[in-house]
Amino acid sequence: MTLIAELRMRAPAARTGWDATRTVRLVLSGSVLFLLLIGANLATPLYAGLQQRLGYGSLGTAVAFASYVLALVGVLVSAGHWSDHVGRRAAMVLAVLVGMAGSAVFAFAGSLLQLCAGRALQGMAVGLATGACAAALRELLPHRPEWASRFTLLASSGGVALGPLLGGALALTSGGPAVPFLLHTAALGVLLVPLVLVRARPAPQLPAGARQGRVLAPRSLRGAVPAPPARASFWVAAATGFLSFALFGYQLALSPGVFARALGHGSPPLLGALAGLSLASSAVSQVLAPAGRRRGRTDGAGGLAVLAASLAALAWGTAAENPAVLIVASAAAGLGQGTAFRAGFDAVAASVPATAHARTVSLLYVVTYLGSAVPVVGLGAAVGAVGLTAAAVGFLGACAGAAAALAAAALVLGARRR
Repeated sequence: MTLIAELRMRAPAARTGWDATRTVRLVLSGSVLFLLLIGANLATPLYAGLQQRLGYGSLGTAVAFASYVLALVGVLVSAGHWSDHVGRRAAMVLAVLVGMAGSAVFAFAGSLLQLCAGRALQGMAVGLATGACAAALRELLPHRPEWASRFTLLASSGGVALGPLLGGALALTSGGPAVPFLLHTAALGVLLVPLVLVRARPAPQLPAGARQGRVLAPRSLRGAVPAPPARASFWVAAATGFLSFALFGYQLALSPGVFARALGHGSPPLLGALAGLSLASSAVSQVLAPAGRRRGRTDGAGGLAVLAASLAALAWGTAAENPAVLIVASAAAGLGQGTAFRAGFDAVAASVPATAHARTVSLLYVVTYLGSAVPVVGLGAAVGAVGLTAAAVGFLGACAGAAAALAAAALVLGARRR
């Protein structure tokens, strides 16, 4: 099989397989990341019910969420460069297989430990796919790096936004909470078929004189940071990503409880839709925003300013238990985040050569995804100590201050460029 040859980093003896068009390859590459992130967020509106059924509290929810992120980050650090050697297609096939295993484990989980195992497998799958899909899109659009980064961000934020909505709706069927994860496993199985059939392009080859174990061994990611003057842009984008995913981690793990209190009820489909509102508006902002490097310089600072104001409004709406403010501020926060992170991601994508793209994107997402783990675990512990409302208000207020500081840094960076 050509797939086995790719995993051994050997060009297949014969150029067999389906030589799909560039459009089909673009769809496949984006679909892998999109579907895996849908599966990773199906559980968002179900955590409250799982807490009652399995007997764990808010800290347990935060730990389950963090197990996904920590596994994802671990794979990005240890295997984020694999697709540079085994090929983009082979890395995506591995990611889909691991994602299927994660959804299957989560579907039948009967304890917090099993939930964490399923979440960890989902994180490993997303970690394998992140660099591979981003690099594949970049290679398929060599002269349009801004569109490659935009497709990557759209697949990411779109999948994360749609996951909670689908999870809440499908959980109401007669099969119960297992249904979303079983359907997701089946959907990944369908996607696996064209991935296995398509011909790898280009075929991977082991570098001359290199050994397989050595090139696949974990690497230091320090070399993935772009050289000056692009280095400052990288760290602003990484800090923006960290803050963005801290907000998204809060929205996906704990905001359903805040919305349930403000609304006075806890319908899973509604809570799933509200929890994914920020991510949905983030995806919309990335689709509708015009391209252009000059505009991107002002978009970063402007988006962060909107994010800071929205987070402050979210903190006030949480304290007042005002659903209208919570809904409007969540949508505005997503628009600000999407605008700021897209501008930063575009700048980073345009500053690195294609050969270093997977490793640089992996490092960017290492920092970004840590925002979904470390702050959210601390927030889960704070909920147990001071209650959900006080912990959420303090967390959102701190994030608002950080966003304002980043907006100032982005303005200074933009002025230096000019």
